[in-house]
Amino acid sequence: MKKICFIALAALALSACNSEPKFKVEGEVSGADGKMLYLEAAALEGIVPLDSVKLKGDGSFSFRQTRPETPEFYRLRVEDKVVNLAVDSTETIGVKASYADFATSYTVEGSANSTKIKELTLMQAQLQAKVNALIKKMQAHQIAADVFDEELAALMKDYKDEVKAKYIFAAPTETAAYFALFQKLNNYLIFDPLNNKDDIKCFAAVATSLNNLYPHADRSKNLYNIVIKGMKNTRTPQQKVLEIPKEVVSETGIIDISLRDMKGNTHKLSELKGKVVLLDFTIYQSAASAPHNFLLNDLYTKYKDQGLVIYQISLDADEHFWKTTADNLPWICVRDASGIYSSVAAMYNVQAVPSLFLINRNSELSARGETIKDLDAAVKALL
Repeated sequence: MKKICFIALAALALSACNSEPKFKVEGEVSGADGKMLYLEAAALEGIVPLDSVKLKGDGSFSFRQTRPETPEFYRLRVEDKVVNLAVDSTETIGVKASYADFATSYTVEGSANSTKIKELTLMQAQLQAKVNALIKKMQAHQIAADVFDEELAALMKDYKDEVKAKYIFAAPTETAAYFALFQKLNNYLIFDPLNNKDDIKCFAAVATSLNNLYPHADRSKNLYNIVIKGMKNTRTPQQKVLEIPKEVVSETGIIDISLRDMKGNTHKLSELKGKVVLLDFTIYQSAASAPHNFLLNDLYTKYKDQGLVIYQISLDADEHFWKTTADNLPWICVRDASGIYSSVAAMYNVQAVPSLFLINRNSELSARGETIKDLDAAVKALL
């Protein structure tokens, strides 16, 4: 009798488990016979494996998982090819793709947010391709520095404006809006939530909407914390009349700078007299940072033995990110903890980043970036 009761209880428990609400992801991956297909959760803490299947001739698959308490992100993966999905509840999402172009030419049904995520993914891939082409032109000296910076800035602005209008402000409650916030270019966030006031507004719009709908969700809390930190970092300090102390102006009239690198060593701009100095203000956490540093690296490699020095100032709000990113750069990398409200940047009238200046061997300011038509030629002329 006891045995019968135990079996009945076990069956009841199994039935209860199986009765939990589920979502389903099914479909076909053609041309993938023998390949492993994985279903993974794209959680805040990282990628979490959920299930897998070895695909057979027709490539059909079907995954079932317990529905998330709040909308969440998942992904299908074959090798290093990924399809991102959003799951709101108990929907059935259909995905059809070919192995050859799994991550770009798939079709998705049953999830409007997953469709939008596909659109965003393709847009981001197109942006990356355009930026890569721009970098190649710059490295081949087919375009000058000013053209490179202008075209890069235009690409970024156009992309962000479109994403803001169509995916973020149009529907901030949707998972696609959240996904858009964390897209990357060259492994850097396209929308910078810590250093850019306009980008913080995008994060705030989504954070407010999610907090209203899902106040206890981890993603809501995390997004809210990011917004608070960004607002704190970019809060306008009490305005003071900017006066340049006499002691920071060297004998030749250049405004001196004295900042520390990640090892705590102090670097003074005036101590570089006798060298040609490229003074650069940047934010490493910006998506424009990596292609800009490609430009600098090209110049540095070419002219360092002839006396070129790069003195790069980070205005990043996140000190750890600066240290991690600047660790392998071969030139002088220092940071101003005041960030975008740096008094040094203000004294040099920096209006946007990245922003560069050329200083000749006599420690005299030679040119600002926006006035330089051919950076390579301008550097070479000073050497």
